[in-house]
Amino acid sequence: MIALTNIAFEFGGRYLYRNANWHIKPNERIALVGRNGTGKSTLLRVINGEYGLSEGTISKPKDLTIGFLNQDNLSFETEDTILNVTMQAFSRALFLEKEIEEILAKMETDHSMEIITKLSDAQEEFDRLDGYNMKHKCEKVLEGLGFTTAQLQQPYKKFSGGWRMRVMLAKLLLQNPDLLMLDEPTNHLDLPTIKWLEEYLIGYPGTVIVVSHDMEFLDKMTNKTVEVANSNIYEYSGNYSFYLEAKDERMDLQQRQFDNQQQFIREQERFIARFKAKASKATAAQSRVKMLDKLDKIEAPEDDNSAINIQFRIGQQSSRLVAEINNVTKSFPDIDIVKNANARIERGDKIALIGANGKGKSTLLRIIAGVEKYDGEAKIGFNVKEAFYAQHQLESLGQQNEILEELAHHATDRPETELRTVLGCFLFAGDDVFKKIKVLSGGEKARVALAKTLLTEANFLLLDEPTNHLDMRSINILSQALQAYEGTFITVSHDRHFISQIANKIWYIENLELKEYPGTYAEYEEWRLKNEALNLAANKDAAKAPKKAEPIVVAKPVEVKPVVNENKPKLSNNQIQKIKTDFEQAEKQLEKLKQQLTAVEESFAKPEVASNAAELNKKQLEMSVLKKQIAEQENIYERAFEAMMELEA
Repeated sequence: MIALTNIAFEFGGRYLYRNANWHIKPNERIALVGRNGTGKSTLLRVINGEYGLSEGTISKPKDLTIGFLNQDNLSFETEDTILNVTMQAFSRALFLEKEIEEILAKMETDHSMEIITKLSDAQEEFDRLDGYNMKHKCEKVLEGLGFTTAQLQQPYKKFSGGWRMRVMLAKLLLQNPDLLMLDEPTNHLDLPTIKWLEEYLIGYPGTVIVVSHDMEFLDKMTNKTVEVANSNIYEYSGNYSFYLEAKDERMDLQQRQFDNQQQFIREQERFIARFKAKASKATAAQSRVKMLDKLDKIEAPEDDNSAINIQFRIGQQSSRLVAEINNVTKSFPDIDIVKNANARIERGDKIALIGANGKGKSTLLRIIAGVEKYDGEAKIGFNVKEAFYAQHQLESLGQQNEILEELAHHATDRPETELRTVLGCFLFAGDDVFKKIKVLSGGEKARVALAKTLLTEANFLLLDEPTNHLDMRSINILSQALQAYEGTFITVSHDRHFISQIANKIWYIENLELKEYPGTYAEYEEWRLKNEALNLAANKDAAKAPKKAEPIVVAKPVEVKPVVNENKPKLSNNQIQKIKTDFEQAEKQLEKLKQQLTAVEESFAKPEVASNAAELNKKQLEMSVLKKQIAEQENIYERAFEAMMELEA
């Protein structure tokens, strides 16, 4: 469908890609991944024709239709309703609808065959484009993306940026382009809407390319992963989890190649240093200098999932009861949030507050933090020191301060090296730490505020959408930090992978009640799905009264004593020789398989393999088969080894 051949793109004096290749095929659902700054969004703009290449070619059919969702869509302004904006996806059908109305008006005075034929043709095309259902389709998609029926007739300009992005997304989905490119589509979506979009894209008839930091979303809806790294494009024939496993293998190989090359370089440098002053060896030394200058350097691999060594310590331990709300009621003029809500937060609780937008999650967080008016009682326990991270607090940053200075004022006991490390985790590296707060974007300010929050010695954290504006590496770092955090926290988040990593309790608001599930997100999802199935069955009058779950009785393990055969028969010489032969053959076969595996692993570095998706898939399959054979052979070897030990017993 689209072929990018030997492409290069230079920006700011460096190459984002060089001699890179990518073949995009029909009906693929692709996750486009890579660290911030590697050029993912730029690559989408290259495909869309917005940016030209420095080198190479891009080939695509002339009739190919492309839909591209990105932040630029927010610049669109109109007085129209969101339903009418979305219906612009059916531009041809809308044109025909207007034309049919005009023809019908003319037919009041003109009854010629020409006008009748024109009407017939217009109606036939309108029907073929499913024009009679376009309004229904728009309503269905908009409501799937979280809009209420009443909101569909409200003006587009009334809505915030996040909701406007949903309208643009709905319009793109309804246009059904051959290639749909989505740059961070889940950024402004809540959990139910993300799940709806997942299902929609899984059944999408064209090709989809998605840039997203939502790992769960990528795992569910993609069947191919493309990584931009080291100025190259790497293809993996599987979802994000498959990519992580395959990438680990590639990084292991790259590390070995890097180590070998560094050893080679050190050897050449020792030779040069030793003989450059000797006349008889000067030419050879100079030759090796030139060779090193021309050497194609292998980069050391960077592991986005590596463990971190940042301590988010607490100043003092809190009381067992960290916070409590009793009979809390909160309403706004146009919506009720909770009524007579009750909850307890105890030391060690790691709570994820989830649910759809507009249900009052952030409001509840502000009530617990004591910055929102309410009816009822909310109290904080003894020795509790809280830290509240929320988007509205970004403006409290010192606008004239540099980033490093802002953190230094906040964490006076931390050395500069530690502060720089923390800022590096949140994407501020090198001279970036000297940027003034006032020149930062909203996302950059959010990352600074989050870094400040995690550097406090608070024993109770309240985090409102902490993963917004973070890439996968930073989300992973935040996840590790919260897993190791010895205090208590409650977080509002729509990132399912993040929640599943850090939460031991789930809160949600339902029918104005605050409810709690005392378990992990995975356990909550399993429980929720079972409940939905039971409710569905009950609605169809097919459900029977559920039986009380019986306790599972685990039998006491029976100790099996080995049977010792004191009258073990003496083996013949032939039997002894066969055992020895079997052992030697098992050992040789195991070594042979391991050598074959090493050869396959090393082949991944060859350009003809790395740049060829079909060859890459073939090698990955070979590697998988060899690993299985090695596991089986190891069992054979162990049995042969045990038989040898019996001979010596």
